[in-house]
Amino acid sequence: MIYLFSKRLLDLLLSLISIILLSPVFIIVIIILKFTAEGEIFYFQKRIGHKNKSFYIIKFATMLKDSINMGTGSITLKNDYRVTSFGKFLRKTKINELPQIINVVKGDISIVGPRPLVQKTFAMYSHKIQSKIYQIKPGITGIGSIVFRDEESIISSVKNEDPFIFYKRAISPHKGELEMWYQKNKSFCTDLKIIFVTAWIIIFPSSKIYNKLFINLPERDF
Repeated sequence: MIYLFSKRLLDLLLSLISIILLSPVFIIVIIILKFTAEGEIFYFQKRIGHKNKSFYIIKFATMLKDSINMGTGSITLKNDYRVTSFGKFLRKTKINELPQIINVVKGDISIVGPRPLVQKTFAMYSHKIQSKIYQIKPGITGIGSIVFRDEESIISSVKNEDPFIFYKRAISPHKGELEMWYQKNKSFCTDLKIIFVTAWIIIFPSSKIYNKLFINLPERDF
């Protein structure tokens, strides 16, 4: 109970401070998006949330409007042709994720938690993981997001297997294990470390610092 209260308090505090401090960035990005590509500013996508209930996540638009029905759909590859020129920058710097702060204020998600997935990707989890993963609120960042920060590159490097088959066979099970690890080890301290590591790997993308800060993480075998 104390953990949930402190987690929500941290969510509100960080999100409100972020909105104030990052408002100049928001304004600049909104102006650029309005006058580039297809003129779309925000991207609203239906995701699976707390207790497996759906909600709409908010991001800055980085892909073509009908991208979900093009190419590899919900799976994005490195150098994906559906990503706009400015969108590549937003995705690389993670700026495209910033509007999710609004979802945090609304209570849809937390700062830290398992990433909320679209139905098609969520269905790739085993039934056991599906029944447990969102018993806690999903988040902007989490242990799965950290370990698979290079997911697009990993999928793109697989040449002799369909991206969806590879994701279901290799990535999805391991992400599920990571999120179960988080649920067993969740604490205010763990959340603070995940926030710190998230910021760290944005600055130092090749860093493996999470292996030093988190004990007994499920090992990736691919």
